[in-house]
Amino acid sequence: MKKLLSTLFFATVALTGVNASAADAEAGKAKAAACGACHGADGNSSVANWPKLAGQGEKYLIKQIKDIQTGARPVAEMTALVANLSDQDIADIAAYYAAQTATGGNADPSLVERGQSVYQAGNYETGVAACLACHSPTGKGNAPAGFPSLAGQHAAYIEKQLKDFRLAANEPNENGGTHHGRDNDGESQTMRLVAKHMSDIEIRAVASYIQGLY
Repeated sequence: MKKLLSTLFFATVALTGVNASAADAEAGKAKAAACGACHGADGNSSVANWPKLAGQGEKYLIKQIKDIQTGARPVAEMTALVANLSDQDIADIAAYYAAQTATGGNADPSLVERGQSVYQAGNYETGVAACLACHSPTGKGNAPAGFPSLAGQHAAYIEKQLKDFRLAANEPNENGGTHHGRDNDGESQTMRLVAKHMSDIEIRAVASYIQGLY
């Protein structure tokens, strides 16, 4: 009996610990107050250079915040804001933004056809993979896999990220790393390999198309 009670006690403690550390979207709302200055109170940024976070997958958001904390993804404007966030804080903030509804945008009519082609089929001749393979035909991404939602995201932000991935892929340094750009897409280098062979017009067109997905 004592052994049974002891087992039940520790099981209860373990479960309590799990519940206590579960992401809390309501708590995240308060913790994300400072984020609202750039990303909007509900995660729908009104400034094209700052990404919309509303409706973004928790797994992706957690990774990006932690990468900014460690310097794996240098974002000067964010460094001080995330420096002292605990894992619980990050999980709560991610849960809050994931629960919000993203707003849509409009694509440039002159770029829709080309952007749609790149997004849906890539460019076989130059080795550019289709975006929908990871980000879904609707642009909603794959939250469990950590592939971000893109639908309605600012075209200017998407364009910059693609160019940063391309820069990282094309400028290796003597240590095998990179001089500039963005390279926190993991060992598989998925985004670097996709962006590496994209032309400026393909990047601009697909970014515009993504902004219009909603």
